Amino acid sequence: MRFLEFTLPVLLSIYLIWPHPRPMFIRLAPSLTAIFTLIHLGVEGYRWQMIPLYALTFLLVISSLIKINSATDWKTIASFLTLILLALSTAVPILLPVPKIPAPSGPYQIGTSIFEMIDTSRQELYSGRDEARRFMIQVWYPADVKDTDTRALWMSNAEIYAPAIATYINLPSYFLDHLALVEIPAYKDAQVAESKGEFPVILFSHGWNGFNAQNTGQALELASHGFIVIGIQHTYGAVITVFPDGTIATNNPKALPEDGEDPNYEVVARVLVNQWAGDMSFVLDQLSDWEKEAGNPFFTKLDLERVGVYGHSTGGGAAIQFCGVDSRCKAVLGMDPFMRPVSAEVIENGVPQPSFFMFSQGWADLTDSKNNQLFNQFFPNVKGSKGVISIDGTKHYDFSDLPLLSPIAPQLGLKGPLSGKTVIKIVNSYLLDFFEMTLNNKTSNLFDGSFTTFKEVRVRK
Repeated sequence: MRFLEFTLPVLLSIYLIWPHPRPMFIRLAPSLTAIFTLIHLGVEGYRWQMIPLYALTFLLVISSLIKINSATDWKTIASFLTLILLALSTAVPILLPVPKIPAPSGPYQIGTSIFEMIDTSRQELYSGRDEARRFMIQVWYPADVKDTDTRALWMSNAEIYAPAIATYINLPSYFLDHLALVEIPAYKDAQVAESKGEFPVILFSHGWNGFNAQNTGQALELASHGFIVIGIQHTYGAVITVFPDGTIATNNPKALPEDGEDPNYEVVARVLVNQWAGDMSFVLDQLSDWEKEAGNPFFTKLDLERVGVYGHSTGGGAAIQFCGVDSRCKAVLGMDPFMRPVSAEVIENGVPQPSFFMFSQGWADLTDSKNNQLFNQFFPNVKGSKGVISIDGTKHYDFSDLPLLSPIAPQLGLKGPLSGKTVIKIVNSYLLDFFEMTLNNKTSNLFDGSFTTFKEVRVRK
């Protein structure tokens, strides 16, 4: 709960616990709570999870200001029952808090901007219309922040994204409306930081039914250490996409068969991943233009000789596919990479770039899955492997920000039992060290061959 939200149940608890007869200053506690409620609404903003507390505050304000001549025993019972109601009312905003994206550890402040990409050289495959491929990207970058700059939201158009995400993870559509309140430790459209040299670039590809901001915490960590990170929103493969002109593109379920046993699964999936790899290729083409375009915010800021790529799930497979066919990729990292869409040629030839792969325990333990069988065929052909690990106590979505949605994320199937803070520390450590090592030629104790820093990490290959 946020600070002002937390004050409401605290004040009401003091009022309800205080024995009868209550002194005047205690009887005024509900009224003080009502004042804090108004301040909270103005400063922190409304969210539906607080409605029970709002209602209880209103009722207690009325009852506390009315002289009650009933017996003391009845008053005590009423206070006890109301205290139980208060506990239940407080549980809702605690179990569905306003998520907080952790502050990154690097020396740079961070800016973020959103852009539309239109690739007229490619046809859109999944809209059912004759139109060019278009998609959105979000950029996180080192910034020189001014006092007039405003904090960025975790996701733009949250009023559209939140219901789509909630529905996808089997929650009522209104359950995540409060995501519109989440600010991140980055500033909207801030000026790109001055530097003696250009910043290396990292592309991120989300998973099936994901979105480009799903790994914002990782993007912030990388950007705070001097990387420019581009999250690509793969239209019709993402959970939903909103364009600047108001057009909304929902996920197209036909782009990836729901039945994994479908005999055409690999054929259809490879078309999808080729489209996503094409998105990455086009982004680098556009960045090349930006880097040379005087007046562009990223003019002379992008080092396109140092390009890293990483992805989660289907995006991990797309990252592998892209790096298998495009030499502009200089390093690739996969998080639970989904291998079934990767082409037979890349499976057979591997990737020539330095690579590193992280698996959740949930995926790694499925030793006979088609995905692991394909990865085991692919990995011996990788030329510059830096290793394969798994993290005990994790599940597939532990590699994203989704576990931050609720402290009961494990019960919702959004993470494994390992502490979220521990997961973030492990994943960010390997992610940052890998790209520092491969793009900036820095040494890393994590990649000395032992992987013994974290007891939860198991070396798989």
